Amino acid sequence: MRKAIHIIGFFAFGFFIIGLVYNKQNKAYQAECQLKGMAGDCSLLHKIFEDFSNANYMWLVIPVILFMISNWFRALRWKMLLNALGYYPKMYNLFGTVMINYLTNLGIPRSGEIIRGGLISKYENIPVEKALGTIVTDRVFDVIMLLITFCIALVVGGNRFIQYLNSNMDLTPLLAKIMGNTWLIVFLILGLIGLGLYFHFYKEFIRKSRLVKKLNDVVHGFWQGVKSVKYVSSIPLFVFYTVGIWGLYYLMLYVGFFAFEPTSHLGWDAGLLVFVFGSLGIVIPTPGGMGSYHFLVGEALAMYGISGADGFSFANLIYFSLTIFATLLFGSISALALPILNKDT
Repeated sequence: MRKAIHIIGFFAFGFFIIGLVYNKQNKAYQAECQLKGMAGDCSLLHKIFEDFSNANYMWLVIPVILFMISNWFRALRWKMLLNALGYYPKMYNLFGTVMINYLTNLGIPRSGEIIRGGLISKYENIPVEKALGTIVTDRVFDVIMLLITFCIALVVGGNRFIQYLNSNMDLTPLLAKIMGNTWLIVFLILGLIGLGLYFHFYKEFIRKSRLVKKLNDVVHGFWQGVKSVKYVSSIPLFVFYTVGIWGLYYLMLYVGFFAFEPTSHLGWDAGLLVFVFGSLGIVIPTPGGMGSYHFLVGEALAMYGISGADGFSFANLIYFSLTIFATLLFGSISALALPILNKDT
């Protein structure tokens, strides 16, 4: 019952976000239709169906192939981590459990890693805590690559990003209001002094609190995951797989531009910024980034003059071709095949 409630809750959250995005873009699209004097049915849903029917699916097949190669790289990288611990699992089990990981995350976000660790432990007789430890390391390097990619995207598309923040998050009036309120400034200064004194006199109590201990455990686990890489057989090969995974992720989105006429003219720099925004959307705990991915991809495309309606259509094309179609198809095949391949286990 608890699992069912979790699944329903995550999907409800995802549908809620995508509903908000759809309503916002539908209103904007209808206003655009009125300005153009377009008669008849002018709904965003009708436009999405037309965009799907007019898409160049040849350009969507390539991202699916790149998606599978990236998962093969992930399995190879995972194999290096397990080999460093003295375990030598079969590649079909590594690759299959990676695919099941993505499939499970469509139901309960972040649950796939647990399932992945449990399955490889069962099929390869690897202690589950060690399997999960390598998966934590795997995710640590994903976080590092996301941060690096984000920094590169800011350098490449910095001006557009700053303009976006100025247009959508103009903090100047708020700062002017704060600076003009003397009592508020005094209150803030006294509050900072009080906070500093509290940390000074109660530092031992704070250091022993559950929250600080948990934060220390997270930081320690993160650092241990990074350090464990020194035991792999080849650090350059490990780095190659890591960069390759994220390079393929980027190409999946960039190649997808050519499947949709309104985005087909965008360059590699636009692809990088849209990719980073989409990656941040997937981090939000909804099934496969449902809703949050659509919103952030649309916001990123708006920086390059793509309308909200076209941005929403493009996000759906990529989302359904990769997150839904490829993940459901190959994840389900793996879930059916692995018990057969490991029937003697």
